[in-house]
Amino acid sequence: MNLSAVLRISCPDKPGIVAAVATWVAAVGGNIVHAEQHTDIADAMFFQRVEFTHTGVDSVDALSAGFAPLAAHWEMAFTLDALPWKPRTAILCSKQLHCAADLLSRTTYGDLGLDLVALISNHDDAAPLATSFAMPFHHVAVGDKADARATQESQIGELLQSLDLDLVILARYMLVLPSEIVAPWTGRMINIHHSFLPAFIGANPYRQAHDRGVKVIGATAHYVSDVLDEGPIVAQDVAHISHRDDVAELTRQGRDLETVVLARAVRAHVEHRVLVFGNRTVVFG
Repeated sequence: MNLSAVLRISCPDKPGIVAAVATWVAAVGGNIVHAEQHTDIADAMFFQRVEFTHTGVDSVDALSAGFAPLAAHWEMAFTLDALPWKPRTAILCSKQLHCAADLLSRTTYGDLGLDLVALISNHDDAAPLATSFAMPFHHVAVGDKADARATQESQIGELLQSLDLDLVILARYMLVLPSEIVAPWTGRMINIHHSFLPAFIGANPYRQAHDRGVKVIGATAHYVSDVLDEGPIVAQDVAHISHRDDVAELTRQGRDLETVVLARAVRAHVEHRVLVFGNRTVVFG
């Protein structure tokens, strides 16, 4: 039985890379079924995603070890992963539940390939949602003591580590996570922000958009970094609005955008279609 794998590479742009990669795939008995590439002329960098089938005689780890000498020769950073992949995933949310509900629904009915293991919130509003999808729910509230926020953050960090996760999704989780919690999840924590970043960073972006009189609103899904709302962007989209739309209407339209953009970003991550370069991403179709 043939198995599928996906190879993602980034390296300085030089002639012969595509041929070298294709030759290696053929040499290990693989068959390329899909390939995309991108050359960043400004930075003289080459990016490629190659999906191929193989006989399964060699494991993905063995294939990675076999590709390493070629990667070293071409100064490549690379990952080689098996397909399909169902990452063990937790969702964090607060009082706004539309994004969490959408992810749970898409996963339950086969639209997203996630292994969802927990819904986590700083409010108990999400408990009925978790129950309706038979999902374990963890209510980690912020208490009333002086050090309540630090205690809650520590509990969140310990919980995420204990769940043995591959992916964390912040589905309108409205508390800023400190860098010590974010750092272990670099490239594995996706946030949805309810504006078209870099505009309207922080809280109340729909109010900011209304007050500024913009003619489009947007939503942005990005990898979380230790700088608020400035991690590498994975997906964005916009909706056209007018002066007739009040904050409530902007919020309603924005919720629709948020669910779609977040699902799009999660799907790209799960399908290994994202390459991070500095604070930018290359997202293959």
